[in-house]
Amino acid sequence: MTHVATLIADPAQPMRDEMWRRAARSLPASGAPVWLDPGFALDIPFTPPGESDNRAMAAALRAALGDARIDVVVQQAGGRRKRMLLADMDSTMIGQECVDELAGFIGQKARVAAITERAMRGEIEFAPALRERVALLAGLPAAAVDEVIAKRITLTPGGRTLVRTMRRHGAYTCLVSGGFTVFTARIAALIGFDENRGNRLLVGDDGRFLGQVEEPVLGRDAKLETLRELRRKLGLARHETLVAGDGANDLKMIGEAGLGVAFRAKPLVAEAAAARIDYGDLTALLYAQGYRRDEFAEE
Repeated sequence: MTHVATLIADPAQPMRDEMWRRAARSLPASGAPVWLDPGFALDIPFTPPGESDNRAMAAALRAALGDARIDVVVQQAGGRRKRMLLADMDSTMIGQECVDELAGFIGQKARVAAITERAMRGEIEFAPALRERVALLAGLPAAAVDEVIAKRITLTPGGRTLVRTMRRHGAYTCLVSGGFTVFTARIAALIGFDENRGNRLLVGDDGRFLGQVEEPVLGRDAKLETLRELRRKLGLARHETLVAGDGANDLKMIGEAGLGVAFRAKPLVAEAAAARIDYGDLTALLYAQGYRRDEFAEE
């Protein structure tokens, strides 16, 4: 079989047999399913009659599954396990947008969150939107970051398992964010990434934010260049890379990856990415690579 369709259930709603059988019947020349995690994730191998449009095939399978909370990833069967992971931070590896949470200290969370949402949907340019939001933080004590991390940030379920499992199997992992290094450094350490990159918020001698971000802003192009730079440094081919993100500034790196995943993403990103995860947690990215549940590194 040349291709594989991976079905991944919402962790709270196990997959019934009738669901995966319905999907298997809609695939051309499908083989016997292989359970990666009984009830929650399985591979269905198949061979398309001609050149396969994997994204269109996944969309057809989602349609066949109806309203079942099951994610579908379709790809070639070979080379699924990746040797590098590049992941966005805000609303991907964590459940929040850090700049929005900082703005909450000055009573501007709703205003800033509205700008963030528009930028992530691709409705406005990322860099000027970031500068506008950062300007509102002028005078806020930099120590507010400690409280945000301690009380307002939650790690996305499955993130530690994803990173630790890939690293155990020899992959390199990098957290890359249009957010800020005061967050990426600590979040990366909590999750277990090899390295992290982000924007630097400028702080005055009095320990308060100046309302400025160091230029140039790390945005869509810089994320793409990070992927290319690490690929060159590690001597990897394009197909050996995995990228996950949710916003418009992730589009270029998602499109350049061997497997680019829109994780609970904005509509623009979900429509463009080769793969999308709407219901699963971050362990879905392991199942998509063919990892079995008993191969996971525990958090």
